[in-house]
Amino acid sequence: MSKPTFFLLAGTAALLTGCNFAPDYTRPSAPIPADFPEGVAYTADDAVNSAPAGGHLPWREFYTDDKLRDVIILSLENNRDLRIATLNIERTRAMYNIERSALLPTISAGGSAQRARTPGDLSYTGSASTGSQYQADMGFASWEIDLFGRIRNMSEAALQEYFASEQASRSVQIMLISEVATTYLTLAADQARLELARTTLKTRQDALDLVQRRYDRGLSPLLDVHRAQAQVDAAQVSLITFVQLIALDKNALNLLAGTTVPEDLLPGDLGSVEEPAPISAGISSYVLLNRPDIMEAEHQLMGAYANIGAARAAFFPRISLTAAAGTASSDLSSLFKSGQGMWTYGAQIVMPIFDPRTWAAVRVSKADQQIALAQYEQVIQSSFREVADTLAVRGTILQQLQAQQEFVNSESEVNRLSNVRYVRGLDSYLSVLDSERELYAAQLELVSLQLTRLTNQVQLYAVLGGGWQPLKEPDGGESDAMVN
Repeated sequence: MSKPTFFLLAGTAALLTGCNFAPDYTRPSAPIPADFPEGVAYTADDAVNSAPAGGHLPWREFYTDDKLRDVIILSLENNRDLRIATLNIERTRAMYNIERSALLPTISAGGSAQRARTPGDLSYTGSASTGSQYQADMGFASWEIDLFGRIRNMSEAALQEYFASEQASRSVQIMLISEVATTYLTLAADQARLELARTTLKTRQDALDLVQRRYDRGLSPLLDVHRAQAQVDAAQVSLITFVQLIALDKNALNLLAGTTVPEDLLPGDLGSVEEPAPISAGISSYVLLNRPDIMEAEHQLMGAYANIGAARAAFFPRISLTAAAGTASSDLSSLFKSGQGMWTYGAQIVMPIFDPRTWAAVRVSKADQQIALAQYEQVIQSSFREVADTLAVRGTILQQLQAQQEFVNSESEVNRLSNVRYVRGLDSYLSVLDSERELYAAQLELVSLQLTRLTNQVQLYAVLGGGWQPLKEPDGGESDAMVN
């Protein structure tokens, strides 16, 4: 067979690599209602409903507080979880390149030198002889012609894994930004609770001084003094507790940021933090299909389809080609002279006859595809539930805040009147103690509800898929990526 004939056959075989036994992929129907829930718990004002959809608003526009934005940037630059996710993209990209390169022959060059002596009784001439052989060639040892799509499907599965890793990295960024904002707001709430504990401690210390003076004058029993002292001690315990919580909040924020957050970037109380921009959930629940975690699950599902094609291709023959061309000579000085050319080529076909593992591999790939489908649908349903829960909180939190504020006002008045009645000798100190405890608990709950309202905005933004954005704007020199 001549060289042109060989290369013609090789080219024809390459053109025949069109068979593909992978099932055609069609995006499954989303197993969720088309609209988000409605009802009494989901009511929101018109200003919120007319706000931009959270999934399309860049995080720099959603988080309006300058200090919080700076802390988020610190975390995007230094957080190790995000760095690992980014490096995983590079790894899966390299794995895809490995799989894809199997479609092309691996060409290598080599050379050899051999010298041997043959004794006379083994020589054709009857005399001992010494011979030499030198060779230099270039070619490929074994190149599989992908007639039935095995290699292409494996490459497609690796490609989908690469796309999935990109979406996973985006999910990590969204989650990171949400956790930073939530921790930042929690720190601000604990600062507010600490200030409330200080105020309460001072108030109870003043009350203890008043009771002590009344006891010294014989107007109050010693029991009232001990009761007042117990209230002071309880306030001191509460104060120390919030000092501890603030330290823990700072440690958590430093871990998320991947570095120590400067003191000038830390918040005061909740009132010092500028609220995030208002957002809406959008018109249809199908906007959730653009969430990175859902897109990650879909790419994994698409990769499972490709694995089925690779498993099915194992039932068909594998054809491999081997070829080399170069020069050979018995004399090193003549190795590259005219007329010393040599070449070799060959083909190998392997046809599976009986291998039970092949059938099992197909069943495994189909089961994997069904698992990936169920996981994809599960992620969609979980995301819908997350948004529904967040909308339920958003629809009721303002009413809770209003009711709690009225409760605090009522308890403040009860506490004031209880103190007046005690001073005038119209009531025992027990009523003062009860009113102080109720007032303090109501004030703490008010701070908790204020924190819930702000973190609810943060969570809604995250569950809608908002927050993915390159660390730097395109004009800043980076079009991708979250870390330097």
